[in-house]
Formats: sequence, structure tokens, C-alpha cells
Amino acid sequence: MAKMGKKFKETLTKVDREKRYELNEALELCKSLSFTRFSESVDIAVNLGVNPRHADQIVRGSVGLPHGTGKDVRVVVFAKGEKEKEARDAGADFAGADDLADKITGGWLEFDKAVATPDMMGVVGKLGRVLGPRGLMPNPKLGTVTFDVAKAVKDLKSGMIEYRTDKSGIIHAPVGKVEFEVDKLRENVLAVMDALIKAKPSTAKGVYVRGVTLSTTMGPGVRLDVNTLLQTK
Repeated sequence: MAKMGKKFKETLTKVDREKRYELNEALELCKSLSFTRFSESVDIAVNLGVNPRHADQIVRGSVGLPHGTGKDVRVVVFAKGEKEKEARDAGADFAGADDLADKITGGWLEFDKAVATPDMMGVVGKLGRVLGPRGLMPNPKLGTVTFDVAKAVKDLKSGMIEYRTDKSGIIHAPVGKVEFEVDKLRENVLAVMDALIKAKPSTAKGVYVRGVTLSTTMGPGVRLDVNTLLQTK
């Protein structure tokens, strides 16, 4: 079992493990618990009442955060001709076709998201073993396989995030940085929750949102009052 650092132990004493916090209170607490010298992310973990072993209960999608993640997202686009130019004009960090595929095959992976036009998926598919395990494979369900590459690039750059249930049925997602104002973090959290509610599988039975926890990169989890959260607008 990993040993707890002194500073982590100190922050842990400030969190009531039995309490379920209201959203604003939880965000204020999370911000106050940050003790690192770097800019920590604020993350949300949502325990959903689904069984990811069944394909029709996997909750997956993307959502635009109103105030972004606070992170500079590097985007590459697989496209050619006018679409390649469109991607570059929209702010893509790198755009290309076979040349981009060769660059990645050679070991270059200095990007966070990948977009592809549908006609380039034959080229992209050959990179599945490299991109797939890293979560970088373009996917039409996430809006990253599209001819509207300008919109895809701008969405990703401005704070579009992807989410997917893990093996335990939990969604993990960033909702901003500790230096964000509480109101901005609040709106980002509510955007994620709204997306998850809309993505509820029709086959999911019983309680759908079982638990929600907020935490900073290095800090302890702060549990939210789910009933109050779901009524928050």
C-alpha cells in the first residue's frame, strides 16, 4: 500500500468522509485543498448504475465544457486538399495525410486529440494499434470523424472532452483547473452531468447516478450530495 505524504494527510483531515457536500461547497473545498506547486486539475468521478460488460450499457460520448479544461490541447487532423488547409486555418497543430501517418508510425505522438475526414479512415485504421490503446483513435460517435474539420478542431481546442465508463461503470473527466473561479467550475460540472443524464442507456435499471466525487490531481476526494446535484441548474 502506498504511503500517504504529510501534506496529503493534512488535507485529508479537512474533508468529512461521511458528509455529502453541496456542489459549491465541494468546489470551494477542493480549491482550498490544493497544495502542489503546479496547476492541478479538478476532476469528477461519476459512479453510474450500468454494467459495462454489456455493450448496450457502455456510456460514451463527448461534451463541450463552457469554460474549457484550462489545458492547451494539441490537435492533429488526417485530411488532404482543401480539408487539410481548412484544418490548419482552424488552428490544428498538424494536418496531413500519408505524411502524418508516416510521422506517427515513426514514433511521433506529441498530440492530445486526433480528427480525421471519413475518406482518410483507411489510412488511420492502419494506426489502430498505436492510437487505440492511447485513446487517440478518431471516432464518428465522438465527432472526430467528420468532414467539418474546422468545427471539430475548434470544439477540441475550446474544451470538448470525451468520456467513457471504465470497467467499474465509473466516468472520469476533467472539469477545469484549481485556479478557475467556482462559478466556472460549477458550470463545467453541470455540463458533464447533463451530458451523462442524456446519455443514459435505455437498458440501465435502478438508480442511474449512484455517486459523484470531486478531487484535485493530488488531493483527496470530496463526495457530493447526488440528490441536490441533480436538482441544480
